[in-house]
Amino acid sequence: MLPWRYEAAQRKEPTVSKTILIATKKPFSRSAKAQASQILEDAGYRVEVLEGYADEPQLLDAVSDADALIIRSDKIHRGVLEAAPRLALVVRAGAGYDNVDCDAAKERGVVVMNTPGQNANAVAELVFGLMVFKARGQFDGKPGTELMGKTLGIHALGNVGKNVLRIAKGFGMSVLAYDPYVSREEIAELGAAPTDTVEDLYARADYLSLHIPATPKTVRSIGKERMLSMPEGGTLVNTARAEVIDEPGLLAALNERPDLSYITDISPSAEHLPAFEALGKRFFRTPKKMGAQTQEANTNAATTAARQIVAFFERGERPNVVNG
Repeated sequence: MLPWRYEAAQRKEPTVSKTILIATKKPFSRSAKAQASQILEDAGYRVEVLEGYADEPQLLDAVSDADALIIRSDKIHRGVLEAAPRLALVVRAGAGYDNVDCDAAKERGVVVMNTPGQNANAVAELVFGLMVFKARGQFDGKPGTELMGKTLGIHALGNVGKNVLRIAKGFGMSVLAYDPYVSREEIAELGAAPTDTVEDLYARADYLSLHIPATPKTVRSIGKERMLSMPEGGTLVNTARAEVIDEPGLLAALNERPDLSYITDISPSAEHLPAFEALGKRFFRTPKKMGAQTQEANTNAATTAARQIVAFFERGERPNVVNG
């Protein structure tokens, strides 16, 4: 039995305008927002925008008359859902959706979607920006090293991992990959050498690019054991999720092995940040999360989200549902 909200969504009601809220604490680019809004307005919907908001009460107020939301990393928990009695759909403009309480949404008949792959190239390019910055000593003028000839391990071969693999070939790197959901044959066809275990992947990688999602199995799974298994001079690159890192364990490994490094676009917790910063050039984080922060990625994710909303309300389509 489909939720009543979805049943209502299948019935075209041209005289009733849908209200779509674009709620982004970290705003889309102006062009991305404009293009997404145009798609929705062309479908006859009213578009409201809440961006750069300072506190949750602003979000709770804004969702009160929304039929659908477009969000980025914004937290959509049970309280937000309860404040939105008309809500039928939440679209996360991006791949990860752990910022949405999918179970609570399902209980209320609210469909949750994501837009996988739209940010993939942007994140992959950032991986190499970080690695070059690290290899060249953060551009301090002293001799650095090159990526050519080094071994790159890719932990998870989803949309981002596949783009990382593609770019790595252009740098002349040897590429290993591990993903329990991708066959050895497919990994080999993509141009990487498959490893039998995640332990083997880390043990052989000069650079390890992390792309696992935050799930009950992966949360805090990358820590002391994984880091210590890396070769001399190994560098862990995290453009995935903060939650997959066991910060105390990672710090223990970095303090035990002064040859290891950690670079990321995700800030460690306030509790552990000073200890990471004390590592000097063996640790680097971008001031803000930068993976999807390109004009192209913004536009791809925002417009895809808008088209999915139109497809849902007008044709009953359910692309990329994550709480089905």
